Amino acid sequence: MIRLKLNPLTESATLLRRAGVVLGSVGLTALYSLLILLRALFGRLNRPIVDKYCREWSAALLRLVRASLAVRGEVPDFNDGRRYIIMCTHASHYDIPVAFVSLPGSIRMLAKKELYAIPLLGQAMRAAEFPSVDRSDRARALRDLDRARAMMESGIVLWAAPEGTRSPDGRLLPFKKGCFHLALDTQAVIVPVAIRGIHRVLPARTLQINIGQTVEVQVGEPIDTAGRGKDDLPTLMADVRERIETLLGDGEAR
Repeated sequence: MIRLKLNPLTESATLLRRAGVVLGSVGLTALYSLLILLRALFGRLNRPIVDKYCREWSAALLRLVRASLAVRGEVPDFNDGRRYIIMCTHASHYDIPVAFVSLPGSIRMLAKKELYAIPLLGQAMRAAEFPSVDRSDRARALRDLDRARAMMESGIVLWAAPEGTRSPDGRLLPFKKGCFHLALDTQAVIVPVAIRGIHRVLPARTLQINIGQTVEVQVGEPIDTAGRGKDDLPTLMADVRERIETLLGDGEAR
């Protein structure tokens, strides 16, 4: 088990504290987006630099809410030449920072296309190799899949949320098929991950921020999709769901 202490002191944030967290988060995101774009402009952006910036940004965000992290489970060797997709629970905007801080490798979020419309952040995500798959346009989806596959073959570890949206109470929502299609299309190894307690930091669709929460990252046994086809999709989804429910435990699994 790896435990990362970030000065825990549990409390509900005051209005002033919430404003500080929001402004600090926006400022940090803008700062690191600018750093990435400036390096890209001058041809000095590379993957290790992006990894470093992602982890620094994430650690700073988590310090703002004084989260305490514990990592349990065996993380695979992401440098063994295989393609990897982390399929993770999604109950907070802090899921991504927690993943960047607690897991190794060049992790990139499989992003919704709407995020690319956000000024600075969208441009920085493109420069930093954050992929998106637009299945509303078949030709575009095929190009996106080819790009995602090439990125994974070059060492990128994709982070995806099979629920597709944030759970308001930490319980597991129904899965969507998109990231499972991608896993089968790329013959990837799926790493199931559950983040317990993250929904209490910033509950979905609220402005409530709770300071000093303990968050546990549970890493499950990988599932290799090599040799599987589209007919295996329902079984694969059920297998991943079962493993994530086990990682969550009865308290937070539906």
